[in-house]
Amino acid sequence: MCGIAGYIGETKNPSECLAKMAQAINHRGPDSNGIWTDFEQIGLAHTRLSILDLSDAGHQPMHSVSGNYVLIFNGEIYNHKYLRSELESISNRNWLGHSDTETLLASIEEWGIEDTLAKVKGMFAIALWDKKSKNLYLSCDRIGEKPLYYGWVNEQFVFASELKSIKQFPTFNNEIDRNSLAMFLRFNSIPAPYSIYENIYKLEPGQLVKIHSKSKQIQKNSFWSIEEAYKNGNMNKFTGTSKEAVNKLEHLLSSAVSSQMQSDVPLGAFLSGGVDSSTIVALMQSFSNSKVNTFTIGFNSKEFDEAKHAAQVAKYLGTNHYYKYVTDSDALNVIPKLPNIYDEPFADSSQIPTFLVSEFAKQKVTVALSGDAGDELFGGYNRYIFSEKTLNTILKAPSTIKKLISKSIFSITEEKWNSLLSSSLNNRFANIGNKIYKTADILSSKSIRDLHLKLVSQIYNPSEWLKNANEYKSKLNDDIVRFEELNSIESMMAYDLISYLPTDILTKVDRAAMSVSLETRIPFLDLDVIEFSASLPIEFKIRNGVSKWALREVLYRHVPKDLIERPKMGFGVPLAEWLRGPLKDWAESLLDEKRLQQEGFFNVEFVRDKLQEHLSGNRNWSFQLWNVLMFQAWLDNN
Repeated sequence: MCGIAGYIGETKNPSECLAKMAQAINHRGPDSNGIWTDFEQIGLAHTRLSILDLSDAGHQPMHSVSGNYVLIFNGEIYNHKYLRSELESISNRNWLGHSDTETLLASIEEWGIEDTLAKVKGMFAIALWDKKSKNLYLSCDRIGEKPLYYGWVNEQFVFASELKSIKQFPTFNNEIDRNSLAMFLRFNSIPAPYSIYENIYKLEPGQLVKIHSKSKQIQKNSFWSIEEAYKNGNMNKFTGTSKEAVNKLEHLLSSAVSSQMQSDVPLGAFLSGGVDSSTIVALMQSFSNSKVNTFTIGFNSKEFDEAKHAAQVAKYLGTNHYYKYVTDSDALNVIPKLPNIYDEPFADSSQIPTFLVSEFAKQKVTVALSGDAGDELFGGYNRYIFSEKTLNTILKAPSTIKKLISKSIFSITEEKWNSLLSSSLNNRFANIGNKIYKTADILSSKSIRDLHLKLVSQIYNPSEWLKNANEYKSKLNDDIVRFEELNSIESMMAYDLISYLPTDILTKVDRAAMSVSLETRIPFLDLDVIEFSASLPIEFKIRNGVSKWALREVLYRHVPKDLIERPKMGFGVPLAEWLRGPLKDWAESLLDEKRLQQEGFFNVEFVRDKLQEHLSGNRNWSFQLWNVLMFQAWLDNN
């Protein structure tokens, strides 16, 4: 894994500029770095985390054999050995080493960048300079595992893996984008193509961008999209039996896991003991001649602790299991680091345990496989379990009845709902009170898409919280009709794949892991697994109220069912209690009335009312307040 950065145009002391841009993202690649500049045309910088081919043969920026292309690359190409064999069948080649960077560059020289992107399987962010045409190409992988920011600092074009690198460009003075801030309050993070700064953008998944160095014109094309994958999947639906579906899924996942275990450095996996991570670890162990390294962190709070479940799965599979119980103090000590780690405002509170488990794993390994994306692909979130009939019932109910139900729900505090229902539901759902309140909020939904937007929104009406902000449209609420061939539940899953997964989950994992120079890999995001999921009818994903049915069946071939079957548990922290206790003074300081008025971003009275209501215990506003607090903490660090 690596960090990349660069610019087009003129700047004073280009080598010094590139060195500073690289140093800002040195955590992404602490093993070596390189810079290259073509006088007044372009500058490229690279920081390397050596994973494949630890020799200098993998050093970047890398020049093609012809000398026409210069490449900097962040990521892993999992099928690079296959591509090498294909290239060798075309002509004799004298390889300098065995890095996937060299394979990628040779592929581009042989087939061109567009055809190469269609062939590669992996996670990546690429910057390619074409010396002949004087064009720069930027691209990132199909789902958006690897980040790439780009845009304008004054009239100069700049790009980098993280914003902190762009901010090192000498004339950077871009203003905060208030409309992006509104999106952040809604979604916990800022969806591509926007960023927290004006004129700086995120590359969207599956996108190829060409920048003309002279005119500075930008051309955008998509080489792959989830929308097309689902259209193709719908036209070529899987028609086999249940057993055939499970067999094929196991085969595809096994192939994905095997390809992602390639490494010249120590490798392991995150293990929570849930369906997704347990499946990945089970398949890893089946391929390994030695014990796989697995990592878990635990909390003393039963509501958030999965360590004992992970330990049981690890014992059964025979992994080399490492676990660590972290205290509230351990977690609280992470909070001051978050603004720098996440680089722009980010407020999914599971960022804290994600960082802690990454930091813990890095003590033993340099690469860790993760079970992320299983929920989006195979129907794991609780919101999917609602049947289409239930959703339609909510939508069709008279508004007077829905208002009465909402009022009744809000008349009881979240804490009271927790105490009333947790025992009767046998603790089936964590934080049931918050879910009951969310149900009350979504009763006003006017459509399935509107309902889904509310379900994934942390703050439904950012304009109430902010001054002078007009929220940009996202893929969840724009005017484009997507996935019309899918039913309500399937479309929710597909929308999560193009929004929640890259915007929240993948951002969370990438920044947390890379801050400690740990590479993470996600086998569920293998191209063949995604496309098979897109073709798989919903009854193979959710069956008789059971989520991830086919995936569970794969897992039960490796691990006893009774080790897995338990309520779904979020990877969270007790925010509500912290904000009323050890974080109270910190929150009060960041949300000080005079400070808020001086900064001018928030509606002061509204925010202060929410804080006081939360501190009084009358309402749990912890998640919404966390968004505001993460922006304020980021602003302090900015």
